Amino acid sequence: MSHRIAIAGSDIAFDCAEDQSLLDAALHAGIELPYSCRKGVCGNCAGGIAQGEVDGLDGASMRNETCLPEQVLYCICTPRTDVQIAPVSWHRVDPAARKRFTAKIFRNQPAAPDVSVLQLRLPAGQRAKFHAGQYLQLAVGDGSTRCYSMANAPHESDALTLHIRHVPGGAFSARVPALQQGDLIDIELPFGAVSLAEASTRPIVFVAGGTGFAPVKSILDDMAKRRIERPITLIWGARRAEGIYLRAAVAKWQRQWPSFRFIAALSEEAADAAGDAFAGRVDQALIAHCPALEGHELYCCGSPGMVNAVRDIAVQRCGLAAADFHADVFVDGPAVSAATAAVA
Repeated sequence: MSHRIAIAGSDIAFDCAEDQSLLDAALHAGIELPYSCRKGVCGNCAGGIAQGEVDGLDGASMRNETCLPEQVLYCICTPRTDVQIAPVSWHRVDPAARKRFTAKIFRNQPAAPDVSVLQLRLPAGQRAKFHAGQYLQLAVGDGSTRCYSMANAPHESDALTLHIRHVPGGAFSARVPALQQGDLIDIELPFGAVSLAEASTRPIVFVAGGTGFAPVKSILDDMAKRRIERPITLIWGARRAEGIYLRAAVAKWQRQWPSFRFIAALSEEAADAAGDAFAGRVDQALIAHCPALEGHELYCCGSPGMVNAVRDIAVQRCGLAAADFHADVFVDGPAVSAATAAVA
């Protein structure tokens, strides 16, 4: 059975099955709402229910700490009646714009002890259309998928670059070091609604944890290509200095934008060992280097805990407007069990 979902203040309506999320139904109908993780973690899809009744999918909680009292998470809500939703924003998209490709591994390079940079080539004559900051889904082979942000800018559309952290027991990431040139991988893209507000000229702060640097790199390379001039600060966090694995990219941005500020936040190195870096977490570096964020925009990419900590600091202590906090939350996929690994 399906129910009719309407967007408050518009003539837009679409159908949603009782076992389908409001977000997935909207995307299927060509309506893009804000979202990132699609797992009820990041809070990007939080919006209001103006009329009707909803439940959490499979008994999941409809809210998390990022929601306002009147909001629910569209990615894990399903309708029980006809519903009128009141999203923070929405726009039409072409459902056919999402494409599937069988990509070929062109290069697989270690970038840090626990990070690989994987470069994929698309079939000859084919191009991938996406916005800087979006991600793809990669088929693991057991019927499940994993999500990885594109680290390259959209104009580099015949290839895709992924930054993959090696998760112990990860169904895909643990296999990445063994992938060879010419191996084939099935991918689908684009996904995600975390991208730059192009018309804005306000100061912008990027906060990345580990491979959360990938979507930030895509956005900054795109800004550099289009010669966008805005005050920019990048805070990139890692445990140790070796985790800041693409300093050449940072140096390139510093040459293009002389006022570009870069802070490497190293959580497991003392001040002496960190050198000119900040010895501490990214949320601590944020309040130390950006104590006044009123009138700024902030893009934060990384683990759920890190994103929540940065959100709290930015909004509650640094004066950032909640609507100007944009997050891409990296949620690990399920690990492979020992029994499964033995069979694989």
